[in-house]
Amino acid sequence: MYSEAREAYAAIGIDTEKVLATIAEVPVSINCWQGDDVVGFEKGARALSGGIQTTGNYPGRARNAQELMADFAFASSMIPGAKRLNLHASYITGARDVDRDAIEPEDYDGWVDFAREHGLGLDFNPTCFSHPMVVNNLTLSSPHEEVRRFWTEHCIRSRRVAAHFARELGGWSTCNLWIPDGFKDTPADCLTPRLRLKECLDRIFSEKLDGVIDSVESKVFGIGVESFTVGSGEFYLGYAASHKGVYQLLDNGHYHPTESVADKIPALLTVFDRIPLHVTRAVRWDSDHVVRLDDEIRAIARQIVRCDALDKVLIGLDFFDASINRIVAWVVGTNNMKKALLMAMLEDGAKMAADQEKEDFTHLFAYGESMNELPWQEVWNEFLRREGIEPGFAWYDAVKKYEEDVLLKRS
Repeated sequence: MYSEAREAYAAIGIDTEKVLATIAEVPVSINCWQGDDVVGFEKGARALSGGIQTTGNYPGRARNAQELMADFAFASSMIPGAKRLNLHASYITGARDVDRDAIEPEDYDGWVDFAREHGLGLDFNPTCFSHPMVVNNLTLSSPHEEVRRFWTEHCIRSRRVAAHFARELGGWSTCNLWIPDGFKDTPADCLTPRLRLKECLDRIFSEKLDGVIDSVESKVFGIGVESFTVGSGEFYLGYAASHKGVYQLLDNGHYHPTESVADKIPALLTVFDRIPLHVTRAVRWDSDHVVRLDDEIRAIARQIVRCDALDKVLIGLDFFDASINRIVAWVVGTNNMKKALLMAMLEDGAKMAADQEKEDFTHLFAYGESMNELPWQEVWNEFLRREGIEPGFAWYDAVKKYEEDVLLKRS
C-alpha cells in the first residue's frame, strides 16, 4: 500500500522518501507536565494556581521524577521521529529542598542523564505560578519589590539551567518565560505594571548565555485575571522586536478566538529568524485540551512547511488533561502534531503558490482541495514501520496493559 501511495504522490512531484527522511528529523518538544497534571516535584508541592487549572482525576498520575520518566519513556516508544522534552522548573530531580530563587543546574541533572539515555533535547521554563510569592496574581509586575526580586532571580537561574542543558547535551535549549500577571477587574493604571515587567525582563535577559533561545509568552486572560493581562501579545511582541535574541512564543490557545496563529507565523518570519511555538487546543477558552488533528493544527503545520521554516519554528506542545489516561494524551497529541506536519509536506505547496502568483484562484482552490484525496495515511504508516512502531490501534492495548500493571498500582 505504501508503494501505491508513493506512486500517487510521485505523479504530482512529491518524493515520499524525501518527506519521510525530513519528518524523522523534525523535533517536537513534548510537555512533561501532561504526565502529572502540572504538580511538579518540589518539596510540599502546591495545587495548580495562577489563572490555570487542570480538571479530572484519572488514576495513575506520576508522583515523582522516576515515575514521570518511566511514563514518558513508554509514551515515546509509540511516537516516531525526533523528540525533545520540555520541563518546568518545578520538576526538580535533586535531593536539595530549595526554593525557586535558589535553583541550580545540578538540581536537574537527573533529567540530563535521562535525556542522554533516550536521545532527547531538553527545553526549560521558569515556573512563575503555584507559589506563595505570586501575590494578588502578580509576579514580575508586582508593586512589591521583594516579589519582583524573587521572580527575577528565579528567571535568571532558570536561564542558567537551560544553558546547562545546551552545554551538556549539545545544541540548544529554549527557555520560555510565561507569567500569570493580571487583574480580575479593569485596572486604573495599565502602564506602570508593564514598565515594572519591562525593567525585570531587562535584568533577566542581560546575561548572555550560549545555547539558550529565550522567549516570552503572552496570554489573553486567565481565571482570576479576566480583565487585564500585563504580558499581552502587543507588549511581548514589542519587547521581542526591540531586544535581539528574545523571541515571542506563539501559543495557539493564548489569542482571541478569531486570531489565527497560523497566519502569525509568516508575519513574524519577516522579522524574526526563529519562532518558538506551543501547540494546544482551546475549547472556548485557553483550556489546554489535547491536540486533535483538526483544521487549526493543519493550518499551523502548512504555514511552517510552506514558509520553509522547519528549522526556524521550534515546535512544542502545551496541554494537560487529567480526565483521560495521560500516556494516551501524550501519544495522540504528539502524533497529531507530527501527522499534521507530514500532511503539509505531502502537499504541492509550490504549485499552489504558483497559482496564487498567476492569480488563478479557481485552480488554486480546486487543486488544493484535491490534496485531501491522496493517501497520506499510508505514508504515515510507513513512517511508523521505519521507526519500529506497529501501525494501527494496537498501541492502545499496550497502554491499557501498562495502566493495569503500573498506573493503577499507584496510590
